[in-house]
Amino acid sequence: MKHDPLVDFHCDVLSKLLGDESLSFDNDPTGKLDVTYERLAQAGGCIQAFAIYIPEHMERGLRPVLRSVDLFYRSILSHPGIKLICSARDINEAQQAGRIGALLTLEGVDGLQEDFSALRVLFHLGVRSIGLTWNHANWAADGVLEPRQGGLTGKGRRLVKLCNELGILLDVSHLTDKGFWELADLSSKPFIASHSNSRAICDHPRNLTDDQIRAIIAVDGRIGITFVPWFVRKSGEATVTDVIRHIENVCELGGASHLMLGSDYDGIDSHIAGLSHPGETPRLAEAMQPYYTDEQIAGFFGKNAIQFLESHLPSNSSHSI
Repeated sequence: MKHDPLVDFHCDVLSKLLGDESLSFDNDPTGKLDVTYERLAQAGGCIQAFAIYIPEHMERGLRPVLRSVDLFYRSILSHPGIKLICSARDINEAQQAGRIGALLTLEGVDGLQEDFSALRVLFHLGVRSIGLTWNHANWAADGVLEPRQGGLTGKGRRLVKLCNELGILLDVSHLTDKGFWELADLSSKPFIASHSNSRAICDHPRNLTDDQIRAIIAVDGRIGITFVPWFVRKSGEATVTDVIRHIENVCELGGASHLMLGSDYDGIDSHIAGLSHPGETPRLAEAMQPYYTDEQIAGFFGKNAIQFLESHLPSNSSHSI
């Protein structure tokens, strides 16, 4: 069965590899990885974002971040069917060659330890999207579970401006509401929520309010619908139909062309039935057929995200290794 190009803006394969380097993205006989090359190819994968996320039990410095980058190059980019995406030109080249694009992202800047030269180095290594924090506070911002619910620090505000200058996309998925609005006011470029749903449908602090959704739409940003069961449904077993309810809420707010997917595969220990790995993601498209046009579904699954990346990534890869 032929599938529309699939773009997924968030997975945590690198974090799993960081914990166990014996795991294989190319061929995973252990079944411990959700995202593998075979499954991406099976799903018609076009671009997969790979997040650098350092678990809380690991050291806070730059070393595990650089280890993650090294794992990305050795374990992901070493596959002949994968191409690093640093620029709009890279996307076109990957599509022409029939290769799956790999986008490197950073989830939480804790490991940079307030060092802006480290951010520039990560940009040169290929990082193209950054979420300032995870669920808790760091030197740049408060995360959604931080009790004080603060916003950005002074250095966090500098970080936003530097990301704008470098061409690094800003991701609001883990920010507090206060941090979201401060970033929205500060950023001169459109921003994304790589893996967040609608709070009106499921009242979870990691989801977006209708006003936040409208704000992302207003700047022509993107919202990655995620498959985390507890972000999809407050209680009871989450289903594919529940995921569609979040999509519909964003559409009703005028965001049909601003939707994309941010599965969070490999970042969760339980899955929605029928959405447990990329090879199953096309089932969501099939379930959407009665409600949306083929063109809309193609937008949700990849074209909206590709259009955004082509518009907002650097025009060429001259700054990447």
